[in-house]
Formats: sequence, structure tokens, C-alpha cells
Amino acid sequence: MAEQESLEFGKADFVLLDQVTMEHFMENLKLRFEMGRIYTYIGEVVVSMNPYKQTQLYGKDVIEQYQGRELYERPPHLYAVADAAYKAMKRRAKDTCIVISGESGAGKTEASKYIMQYIAAITNPSQREEVERVKNVLLKSNCVLEAFGNAKTNRNDNSSRFGKYMDINFDFKGDPTGGHINNYLLEKSRILHQQPGERNFHSFYQLLLGTSDAQLASLHLCRDPAAYRFTSEGASNNLLASDQSNFKDVADAMKVIGFSPEEIDSVYKILATILHLGNVSFVAEGDAVAIENRELVSQLAELTSTQPESLLRTLLYRAVATGGGEVIEKGHSAKEANYARDACAKAIYERLFCWIVGRINTVIEVKNYDARLHGKNTVIAVLDIYGFEIFDSNSFEQFCINYCNEKLQQLFIELILRQEQEEYQREGIEWQHIEYFNNQIIVDLVEQPHKGIISILDEACLTGGQVTDAMFLESMNTKLGKHPHYTSRKLCATDKSMEFGRDFRIKHYAGNVTYSVEGFIDKNKDTLFQDFKRLMYNSTDPVLRDMWPEGEVSITEVTKRPLTAATLFKNSMVALVENLASKEPYYVRCIKPNDQKSPLLFDAERCRHQVEYLGLLENVRVRRAGFAYRQPYDRFLLRYKMTCEYTWPNHLMPTDQEATRALIDQHGFQDDVAYGHTKLFIRMPQILFCLEQERAQLIPIIVLLLQKAWRGALARRRCRYLRAIYTIMGHYRRHKVKTYLLELVRRFQGVRSMADYGKGVEWPDPPAVLAQFQENSKLLFRRWRARQIVKNIPPSDMGQIQAKVAAMEVLQGLRKDWGCQRNWGRDYLSSVAENPVMATQFARRVQALRDKVHFGSVLFSCHVRKINRFNKSRDRAILVTDQHLYKLEPRKQYKVMRTLPLSMVTGVSVTSCQDQLVVFHTKNHDDLVICFHKMQPEEDNRVGELVGVLVDHFKTVGGSVRTPGFSSWPCH
Repeated sequence: MAEQESLEFGKADFVLLDQVTMEHFMENLKLRFEMGRIYTYIGEVVVSMNPYKQTQLYGKDVIEQYQGRELYERPPHLYAVADAAYKAMKRRAKDTCIVISGESGAGKTEASKYIMQYIAAITNPSQREEVERVKNVLLKSNCVLEAFGNAKTNRNDNSSRFGKYMDINFDFKGDPTGGHINNYLLEKSRILHQQPGERNFHSFYQLLLGTSDAQLASLHLCRDPAAYRFTSEGASNNLLASDQSNFKDVADAMKVIGFSPEEIDSVYKILATILHLGNVSFVAEGDAVAIENRELVSQLAELTSTQPESLLRTLLYRAVATGGGEVIEKGHSAKEANYARDACAKAIYERLFCWIVGRINTVIEVKNYDARLHGKNTVIAVLDIYGFEIFDSNSFEQFCINYCNEKLQQLFIELILRQEQEEYQREGIEWQHIEYFNNQIIVDLVEQPHKGIISILDEACLTGGQVTDAMFLESMNTKLGKHPHYTSRKLCATDKSMEFGRDFRIKHYAGNVTYSVEGFIDKNKDTLFQDFKRLMYNSTDPVLRDMWPEGEVSITEVTKRPLTAATLFKNSMVALVENLASKEPYYVRCIKPNDQKSPLLFDAERCRHQVEYLGLLENVRVRRAGFAYRQPYDRFLLRYKMTCEYTWPNHLMPTDQEATRALIDQHGFQDDVAYGHTKLFIRMPQILFCLEQERAQLIPIIVLLLQKAWRGALARRRCRYLRAIYTIMGHYRRHKVKTYLLELVRRFQGVRSMADYGKGVEWPDPPAVLAQFQENSKLLFRRWRARQIVKNIPPSDMGQIQAKVAAMEVLQGLRKDWGCQRNWGRDYLSSVAENPVMATQFARRVQALRDKVHFGSVLFSCHVRKINRFNKSRDRAILVTDQHLYKLEPRKQYKVMRTLPLSMVTGVSVTSCQDQLVVFHTKNHDDLVICFHKMQPEEDNRVGELVGVLVDHFKTVGGSVRTPGFSSWPCH
């Protein structure tokens, strides 16, 4: 049972239907299709509905959900069946097979692809090169076989027109080591004609539309499929647009598989040969027959690498050996020539297809495998076989296909019964007999020796003389007239749906099918004149020659009569059934919901017919066999233990069986179950639904409890983590701070004894938390260092130092040389060195001014040249006290020429060059322009000294007098 889907999607396992009737089956099938659930179980059988749209049910993520899981642990899926087959093969070393059946368009080919992709995805985890090569070839083989074995029909754009059985070999580790492909009953009659709206095999259209112009010309072909008789019916088909890209995909796949370029060219030539052969037409010329379009003969000879004369003779004549060993040539009639041409075209394509299959087999076959060294070689087989077919006109091909389905249906039911009986016996449960339709009677009708239809058909083909299809029908009426599953118009004259002398009807398990006997004799004989075989064998093309080994036989040599087509097919079916019976089977039953390829339409009658002929209802009955559901005790408890107080959260009983019994007894279901050795068997589906309902009610409570516990656990764990984090962070921060401080102490512990008091010591990088601390420390260090430097300066020099600092603040970067390196004398006019003659007179003048205005100190004095507004200069001197700026006349004993209170000075301007020009700006805009001169030494630079003295003075007086501004002019 699929346990992960709610009942709103229907029952995920048909075994759990309330009543096993067709109505309940169809109702559940329809509900699941409409809800987008295309897969449903019947025990271990998957019923697959074609969705006719792209779905999100496949891919790597979905594969991981199913890998290693039991069937009932995930919703129904192809991957679940593929995984079950793989696990049975790997764990129990048992050969397994997956049988995929259903009618055309039901999705069999796609299902086989997904199964192959799943097996490829879960194997070879170690990526061994040889295993990857085998996997790649197995996957690519699908592309090639689809091109040559599939065609568009009215029911399916990519219908498989052959049956495919593929063995995949695995080593003891479960990795694919090789494989083998068998093909069954290729519909070669499609080469000659197709139903309206259908096409020939894809390979022809891909060749015409996908190959290059140069290669097409070398094959003497044109692009238009309508130009060739065998492809004209599909020339306007809507698939032509994709044939070009598909041709490239097939060519690439053939290269990957291992086809050589010469072999691929030969395949294209053979396809071209068939197309040209279909256009060969014959005309009567008296008693003889001639070819109307003779130019085709030389083209065909070139393509088949044969002699034109031999090819022409083979098309027009037939070599016959007489009893005496003499060989004569018998000319064909027009009808015989057309028949021989068509038979040759069919045979060439069938041989080509078989050669391609054989060529793939030579690449993927297991090589150098020794069971003693490599362990047991196990197999997973995938059978993609045609489904039951009922057309408006059913012929020999439909007869063989439907016989195949009867044979496989019989095997299917027998294997299901055998599996069920073995499981009941293994579990110690009494088996109950199940009534079901046994189609052995229909199988015997077809294949029974001497009495079956195939035997009657072979007898008609072996009878001498002219035996017609009507005579074959009459023979069946005579021998099978009393069979309950056979009838014809002669035996039932009132049934006008059949035509006299043409139709017979078989009552198949899937329904009544009317067959037309027209063509049965010819198709069963499958006659191909030996002349064609010898012609192809004598070709110089090695590929074409390998396809016709019997052409080596001499025409005079007596050979055994070949088996008929029906007998060959019957023998292959018997061998296939024996092969499948030796393996553990898994089944995929494919159903198409409608004929319109709509993802929304569910055609109830169409689906009912498929359910009937697939025997799905009988499968449900056999599977239930008195018990609708069975599961191992541990799995049962794992799902339902919360519904019983004795088993939740874990039971304390000796075995899971006793715990299961306690759970069942508490619910009162003890009369509707049986206890096997390892499994619980439940009779009624309602018991399971009751348990599911109670479980669904408890799950939210359990989820809340688990969420509560889990959230608490997460919160406590987070709290522990945070505490640990903060503890680590605290220790780490302290470590960083300690390391930083120790490094700081180490670097600065000797700065007191350094000449520069640590100016050149580099500060270490601080942790982020101490960034501001380091900035403050730097400020404190600079203050300490300044204090250390200032402490050693004599008090008499402090005024000069302060003035220099003031000058630096305003002139740093503006004037390159401002006299900071020399000693500043300030009052130069009082200095005998500077003013040896007039120093005494200047001193008297200063004293007189002090007595008059009572100023505190002389800030600066020096000889200057005064420049007036008329650009005339005069020798003067300036005296700057703490209150006034005086302009003096040196030649008149330093007579005061102008007195300017310092409070009137608004600014001082100097240049950025080496000149000694200074401009005093005043409030009344009567500026004073001077230039220092008569300095000792002459190159002395006193501009910076004047600026520094003034700035320092104004800083000292503070807010009582406004500090003037200073500017520097650029030098021109």
C-alpha cells in the first residue's frame, strides 16, 4: 500500500477498494487521473496512466526519494517498481524482470525509458569507466531502436512497432556489466503501406530531412518524402519538423554505441535502397516484363554494391533448379515482380533492424566474466511488448500480437498466483481458492499442436497446389467449429458484422476480435526468392553481406523448409515465457485515458476496455485472496503504534508480533486479521481506513508535542551556544587587550631615556575595543613628551618659543622659510650689533614713549623701508609695543611719524617667497606697507618673527582685543 497519499486522491492501491467491482475500479482510476495521480498500485503492480503532458514526477530529486525505499513507503511510481526489482536482484541474487504492457499510445516506451534512467542513476557510485560505458550504451540504444522500430500511428506519435526484451547484467556489487536485446515481430508490412494519417518508420523521414545535401545527393535522394511510394502517405505529417534534430541525435547515439563511420554509411545506403526500390515499376512487353524506370537499377546497384546486370536479372527473373540439377530462369509476371520487389523491401528492412540489434548486442554483451572471480552474474530484464490491438481491420499482425498478449496474460496470472501462494505458505496462512478467468483455453486455441490456428495455417501453407486464404478459413471452420471461443460468418450466419469467406472471430479474454484472413497465407509463408538472398550475399558491402548468410547456399543444394512466420513467432513467445517464468516478475500496466491525447479527458469506455484486456480486476482479486492488506509487523507498528497505549511511543513486549496483536485487540479487529510468521494480514480495507483515520487525528497532536520538545531543545542548545560564544569572546577580547597592553609597555618602557623621548616609536595596532583608548593615549603621550621638552627650556627662552609656535600655526605650509631655525632678537633697534650708532637714541625714544603712554613691553623693532600709495619708499623704523605700532624716522632720532593702536590692526599679509614685505591692514583701510632692511645679517628672515610675535601677543590678551587675520600672497 502507498502510505503517503490522503484519500482525497483516491486509493493508492486498488487492493484497498471497498468492493472489487469494475465500477469501483473505474471510479478510483478516474479520480486519481483527475487529481494528477497517474500511478496506482495493485500490490506490487503499477498501473500507469498516460498524462499526455510534462510532469514533475521525474529527475534526480525524485530518484533520491525512492532509492532504497520499500514499495509502500512512497506514493506509487515507476521508480518504486524499478527499485524493488533492483533490490531483489542485489539482496537475494535473484534474476528479476519488469514487464511493461499496454496498447499503443499508453506510454510503454516512456515507462521503459524512465526505468532505465532510474537503474542507471542508482548504480556505479564509484564511477568505474567500463560500467559508465555500458550504462551509456544501454541508454543510447533506446534512441537508435526507436528511430528504426517506431512509427507514428493514429493512436501514438511514437508507437513501438516491435516487441523489445532487454536483459541487463549486473555484477555482485550491483553495477551493470552488459546486456542483451531481443526483438519480436517487427511490423515490416508497414514498409509497404500505412493506414491513412500514419507514417512509415521514423528512420526514413529522418534520413530525408536530416542528412546533408552532399550525402543526400550521394544517395540519389531528394528532401521530399512524397517523392517515394513508401513514405508518401506520411509526407504531410506534423512530425517532419522534429525529424532533422532527431536524425542528429540518432547519429550521435550510433557513434556512442560504437558503430563505425563505414557501418553508419551502409545503414543510410540500405535505407535509400528501400526507398528507391519502392519506386521501381514494371511494365509488360508482350510475354515478358521490363522495368519502366531503368535509371533506378544503376542507382540501386551502386547503393547495394552489386552488379547492375545481376540486380536487373533478380528483379525480372527467378532461378529454378530442376530435378536433374539443371538451373533455369523463369521470367516474372508483372504481379510476381511487384510481389518480389515488395517482399525484398520488407526483408531488407527486417534484416537491417535485426543487424542493428545484433550490433548493439556485440557492444553491450558481458565480456571476460568469470563467476569464480567476479561473483554471480544477475539479471534485470525489461520487457516492452505491444498491447492488445483491435482495429477496424485486423490481419495477421494483430492475430500474432493478441496471441502474445494472451500468452503473457496467462503467465501474468499464474505468476501472481504462485507468488501469493508461496507468501501464504511462507507465512503459515491458509490459502483460499480464487475464481478467475483462465485464458489457457484461448492460448490452446491458437498454439495447440495439430489443432490450433497456427497448426492449421502451417498445414495450409505446406499443402501443394494453389491454397487460398478462403480455403484456410474453411479448414478452421471445420476443425474449430465447436470451440467456444471461435466463430465465423459460416458458423453464425446471423452475425452480419462478419463477411462470408473472409472473417473469423476469436473471443479473447479482452473482448471479441474479428480477423480478416486475407493475406494470412502470404504473410505466414513470408516468401522471399533465393535470388535476392544470393544477390545481397554477393554484395561488396560487408554490412549488407552479413545480413544474408543463407545466400551462400547453392541453388542446387537441397535445404530444409524454413519455419513459417507464425511458428517462428510462437516459438519465440514460448521461449520468452519460459525465460520470464524463471525470474521474479514486476509489472507495469499502461493505460491511455483517451484517443484525443488530452491531459484532461477521461474516456470511461476506452479505459474500461483496457482494464478488461489487461486483466487488472482479476489481478486485484488474486492479490486480495481473502486479505486486502499485508505488512511486516515492524512496519505496521512504525505507522500505527500511536493509536495504542501499549505500543506508544515504544512497546515493551517480547516481539513485534505480540505488540501488533495488542494494538489490534485494543481496536477490536481481532476477528478480521490473521497473523503470519513475519507479517500481519488484514481482511477488510475498512480496518486499514479506520486505523488511518485515527492516526490522522493523532498526528497533529504528536507533531505539536514534537515541535514543542524540539523547539525547547533548539532554544536550550542555542542558549548554550551563545554562552559559550560570549565566554570565548570575553576570553579572546581580554587576551587581545592584554597582548596589546604588554606590547605597548614593551615598546614605550625606555622612551624617557631616548633623545627624542619616543617620537620614532611605532604604536602597535590596537583591538577595535581599544581604538579610542589608543587615540587618547597618543594625545597624553604627546603632551608628556612636550612637557619633557619644555621642561628643559630656560625661562628666558619661553617667550621666543611661544612666538615661534604661534608663527608655525599660521605660516606652516604657506611660507617655506620663516626664520624658525635662528634666534629671535625681537627688539633689534636696541641692539648695538644691529644698530651701533643709534641704539642709545632709540632707547631714549622708547623710554619717552613708555613714560607718555605707559606701555608694558616692546614686542618688535627693526629698520624698514616704508612704501606709500605712490610707490615711493623711504627709510623708516617700526616699533611694536603691547599697545601701539609706531612708524619712526631714524634720521630724526627716531621721531614718531605715525602711531597706530594695535586694536586698529585687522590683519597682516605676507608673501610666500623669501622677500621681507609685510602689509598691516587697518580698520580705516589706511594700510601700512613695509619691507625689512639693514638687517644683520642681511639675509636674515624676520617676517615669521613679526607674525609670531603679533599672534602670540593677541593670543595672550585673549578676548580683550580681537586677533587679526593673516594671509600669504603667492610669489610672482
